[in-house]
Amino acid sequence: MNPNIPNTDRKRVVIIGAGFGGINLARGLANRPEFQVVLINKHNYHEFQPLYYQVATAGLEASSILFPLRAALGNNPNVHIRVTCMTNIRAEEKIIDTDIGPIPYDFLVLAMGADTNFFGQQNIIDRALPMKSVQEAIALRNRFLQNFEEALSVETAEELDGLMDVVVVGGGPTGVELCGTLAEMRKTVLPRDYPELDFKGMDIHLIESGGELLGPMSKESQDHSLAYLRELGVDVRLNTRVKDFDGKYVYMNDGTSLRTNNLIWAAGVKANTPNGIPAEAVGRGGRLIVNRFNQVQGFTDIFAIGDLAAMAEGETWPNGHPQVAQPAIQQGKLLAQNLTRLVRGGQMVEFTYNDLGSMATIGRGLAVVDLSFIKFQGFFAWLTWLFVHLMAILGVKNRLLIFINWMWNYLTYNQSLRLIIKPKLPKAPLDVPKERLNDSVEVAAVKTV
Repeated sequence: MNPNIPNTDRKRVVIIGAGFGGINLARGLANRPEFQVVLINKHNYHEFQPLYYQVATAGLEASSILFPLRAALGNNPNVHIRVTCMTNIRAEEKIIDTDIGPIPYDFLVLAMGADTNFFGQQNIIDRALPMKSVQEAIALRNRFLQNFEEALSVETAEELDGLMDVVVVGGGPTGVELCGTLAEMRKTVLPRDYPELDFKGMDIHLIESGGELLGPMSKESQDHSLAYLRELGVDVRLNTRVKDFDGKYVYMNDGTSLRTNNLIWAAGVKANTPNGIPAEAVGRGGRLIVNRFNQVQGFTDIFAIGDLAAMAEGETWPNGHPQVAQPAIQQGKLLAQNLTRLVRGGQMVEFTYNDLGSMATIGRGLAVVDLSFIKFQGFFAWLTWLFVHLMAILGVKNRLLIFINWMWNYLTYNQSLRLIIKPKLPKAPLDVPKERLNDSVEVAAVKTV
């Protein structure tokens, strides 16, 4: 195969990944006459990751948090999008290898983000449910709903507990928001859908290895989020670590266990470290060590941004910035300006992170918000969370659909999205690799939602 990217006299910037960092960099360079932009991504869409949990709990359609890359970047002849995966970097030759062939570059920007970190626990890798992609969120939604369907037909209380009870590992925003949403559904939505089931027996457990929820946030927000979850009936266990899961029981380090078939893993992330980067440039959690211009250690033409980049910034961020959207967005925008300065013979500007604050929603009308100048909780915090996330979504249509879904859900306590949609597996021709067949099935799952 051949990438079929035309050779020009422009500087070629190859961007790997279309997350928050990659898409903002590509948009910043798209209309610059000095550059040819090549965007490599394994899907043809950008994903709004903070709302995965709402897809998993049937609050939003998957298409609402996805935006086509070609629509995001417009009809620009200087931008070339290729849906493929990078397999290796040949830094000395300034070439990357991909599934569709080699692609040379003048500047390479690595923005592949991070994936779920299971900390090497094989049983959990094999049996837990992660939520770091829209496909995983859809699979989780299908699993939840299928469990309730099967719960109508089981014969023992032990089987019923296994299907209905949920254990979420990780007290960060994903774990907290998911538990809050499940608790709200248990109270309002699920009893109406399944009147034959007693949802008073559905237990939701949140396991956190640290001593508080929402670790990076203020003590005030941590305390309020814990109180909100407990008011919603979530069993929160702090200073507790999950050490094993056999598919039916979750085992903790304190010797206790919980009966469930559903272990949702939201306990941490690890960077998607690329092949071809020397070991001395790889830091903690697989993140690439970069300078204040986002240049990877030992290189002047390879950059890393977002979750993949470990940039030490003074005493505030000695081990790198938090792996959330804002650092990636800000680094992508500044790097577009710095690459322009660089090819025009100017001086690049050092990156300084502008921490706009943190927020998390726990349930209906409940949220916590930490801004640099004020901290607040409750209903107004919830409205703030809604507004900030709505404005961050790409596309006017997506914003409108999400707003309608949120308002309808708020007014009626109901959504019509609780559908179990499983793609039919086609019979594979003899010459089609299994992994290619799986890819087509995942795409079909997204399109049918």
